[in-house]
Amino acid sequence: MTSRYETGHLTEAQFEPGSRGRVLKNLLGIRSKRAMDALEAASLAEATDWAIRHTSADQRFKTADICQWHKQWLGTLYAWAGEYRQANISKGGFPFAMSAQVPRLMQAFERDMLARYTPCAFEDPEMVLEALAVTHCELVLIHPFREGNGRISRLLATLMALQAGLPLLDFSVIRGKQRKAYFVAVQAGLGRTTRRCRRFSDGWFRPALNGSWPGVLPA
Repeated sequence: MTSRYETGHLTEAQFEPGSRGRVLKNLLGIRSKRAMDALEAASLAEATDWAIRHTSADQRFKTADICQWHKQWLGTLYAWAGEYRQANISKGGFPFAMSAQVPRLMQAFERDMLARYTPCAFEDPEMVLEALAVTHCELVLIHPFREGNGRISRLLATLMALQAGLPLLDFSVIRGKQRKAYFVAVQAGLGRTTRRCRRFSDGWFRPALNGSWPGVLPA
C-alpha cells in the first residue's frame, strides 16, 4: 500500500507504529486512519471558528498567521504543527517545493501575494476571485507543512472571502473523484497566469460560494 505522501528514505517521515504506514506519528498514539481523519476534521472545525473570531476585516495576513492557524488546528496531534516541513514530499508523482526552499518561498508568498491580496476588500467580485485563486494555488504548491496544506489553504481562502463580505466558502464538493480534479486544477495554476487562475476560480471558488453561513468579521 502506498502512503498518501511519498517521502522516500527521510527518517523524519515517521508513521505511527501499527498503523501500516497510514497514520503519521502523533502525540496521541492514534493508529487508525479513520479515527485520525475524524479527529483532524473536528479539530479543523474548532480552529476555523477560532481563526474567524481572531481575524479582522482589515487584517493583512502574514505567514506567521498561517503557521499559527496550523498549530491551533494540529498542535494537540503533531509535534511539528505550525512549523515548516523538513521532508521533501510529492503526491501522485508531483513534487512540491524542496523543503530547504520553503522558508524563502513563504517569505516571497507574504511579500508578493499576501501583501497584494489581503485584506481582501476589493469591490470588483472578479478581483476577489482572482485573489482567492492565486493565493490558494500558490500556497498549495509550496506545501509548507508536513500535513494539512490543502485544508490550511482553504482556511486562508475562507478568511479572505469573509473579508470580502462573501458567505463562508463551502468546499464539500472536493470529495472522492473530485479531489483528483481539484489537485490537477491546482497544478494547472503553476505560473499564475491570468487565464489559469480564472479557470481555477471558475471551477472551484464560484461553486464554493454557495455556502449558507454568512460571516461578518469585526472591523
